[in-house]
Amino acid sequence: MNRDQLVSLIKRKRSFLCVGLDSEIDKIPMHLLGGEDPVFEFNRQIIDATLDFAVAYKPNLAFYESRGIEGMKSLHRTMEYLEIYKDKCFTIADAKRGDIGNTSTQYARAVFDKQASGFNFDAITVAPYMGEDSVSPFLKFKDKWVVLLALTSNKGAFDFQLTEDLSGEKLFNKVLRTSQQWGTEENMMYVVGATRAEMLAGIRELVPNHFLLVPGVGAQGGSLSEVARYGMNSDCGLLVNASRSIIFASGDKDFAAKAGCEATSMQVEMEKILAERGII
Repeated sequence: MNRDQLVSLIKRKRSFLCVGLDSEIDKIPMHLLGGEDPVFEFNRQIIDATLDFAVAYKPNLAFYESRGIEGMKSLHRTMEYLEIYKDKCFTIADAKRGDIGNTSTQYARAVFDKQASGFNFDAITVAPYMGEDSVSPFLKFKDKWVVLLALTSNKGAFDFQLTEDLSGEKLFNKVLRTSQQWGTEENMMYVVGATRAEMLAGIRELVPNHFLLVPGVGAQGGSLSEVARYGMNSDCGLLVNASRSIIFASGDKDFAAKAGCEATSMQVEMEKILAERGII
């Protein structure tokens, strides 16, 4: 999915919601566990309940890889199901890859080359700290995106991302500035945690036109209105992710209905914001 298609999707759905499919099997409702593939069935019902309100889905690959072959089968079935709605949603492999160039080439094939791997994600999260040659293999695929880690919301962000060099530049700012030489606003986004919403204004000065993937709204306590206030640009430029607050809104048989209610609530707020900004 290219940028124009993504912007069009946001306007059509009046939403910039990304649903994180962090489908931890230990949290899946008990009544699904006796089925052939409980994780896929959980994901399918979540997707059905939220598709009208979400523009993107972001499976966290760790929750699938940790279950070995069975987990990867669940992921593959989930992605095949999302392929049915290819024009209705943007898909992100939350993998946070980052390795030397020839290894990154194989990671890129694993998520983007459907003929080779069976997967056809639109985007993948990538760690930038091994430099350009570890990122560039992902940028060679047409209409595919790198979502580069810039400023995360975990406490460990203070260990490196927020440290300053001798000139006073923070490391995450250097990532933003330098990486623009690798990709463009047509194929690169940045991860910026919602719990650091006030820093989005400064980030927007460096990357005014790029999309930002913003986790941390919902269970982690980030404010949607604050994210929009500081981070939205003229064509939205935001994908706001919510995972646990939506997919685990209920642990009972009504889990899908409750997920739909949570997604609806966020979409209504997003629609209001988009209208106020004149985007829709």
